Amino acid sequence: MRALTTVVAAAVLLLSPAMAAQKDKRAPAPAPALEFKRSEQVLKWINEYRRAPAPSKLPEVVHAMGDLGLFRELDQAGVYIGFTAGVIGSNPDQAEKLVAGMFPMPPEDQVVLIRAIAYSGLPNWKELLQKFVERMPARMVLLRKYLYGDGKTLAELPVDAYVLDTLWGYYFATGATEPVKRIVGTLAWSLDQNDVEKLTIGSMAKWTLATNASREKELLDILADEMNTQPIEVRKPLREVIEAAETFETGKIRKDALAAVEELKTKGSLNSRNYAWWGQAGQTALALGCVGAAAGGLVVAGIPCVVGGALSSAALKYFAPGP
Repeated sequence: MRALTTVVAAAVLLLSPAMAAQKDKRAPAPAPALEFKRSEQVLKWINEYRRAPAPSKLPEVVHAMGDLGLFRELDQAGVYIGFTAGVIGSNPDQAEKLVAGMFPMPPEDQVVLIRAIAYSGLPNWKELLQKFVERMPARMVLLRKYLYGDGKTLAELPVDAYVLDTLWGYYFATGATEPVKRIVGTLAWSLDQNDVEKLTIGSMAKWTLATNASREKELLDILADEMNTQPIEVRKPLREVIEAAETFETGKIRKDALAAVEELKTKGSLNSRNYAWWGQAGQTALALGCVGAAAGGLVVAGIPCVVGGALSSAALKYFAPGP
């Protein structure tokens, strides 16, 4: 009996290295760490995310965004906030783990996380946010606003340039139709002849829908479906968006948008008031045109942008009425 035990033990020892080697062959290799040295690399990853979703990488990407200073100007960080919100919202079973993985996080970047959780669309987003209150003591005023005050979700925010960027970010994370529908809904503003803010936002929506749809059939299909449901004042510019995307003639949309904004700013007694408005709001209004197009892999010639936002002073000069 003792001899048999010895033989069995020896056999196990001989087999163990082979079994371990076989196990190692079956085990998947660990995914390489992501490395982002430029904001363009982050946008490229965001744009390609839906081809192979990797929600577990979100904390790593958010840290990279912070390290690159992409949260420094919150009004121009909408696409990053929206993307973070979309990944959290589309992975409810992993939401708490994803948020926990983002800590430690500098207090100044925690504003982004708070907004992302609120914008996620999760029915229990307040409960999720409550779990991380103790980790964000420097943000108690903002936390109280969202937990007990008038802090709004993405669906409750009125559409402006920041919200449009955020809607694009949410779409890049999820491919959901709802953010696209809200963007499409602003196309009627691209025909507005009385309000330079609405005209600008509507024009930027029109431009980015066309440029992104020209590179993505799924988005183009969503726009085609919207032709059957949108009111007539939206269908006309939407038809132009679809045509521009299908023919890759998005430059005309940009040219028409510039001409429309120029005309409204210089028309009659509205000139001084509208240009004064542009000087104040231009700091963020161009973020959509730059970020939305850049995230779709486009470099738009002629408009002075930095990837991830607008170079506001140069953009303001570019759109200013000529002498």
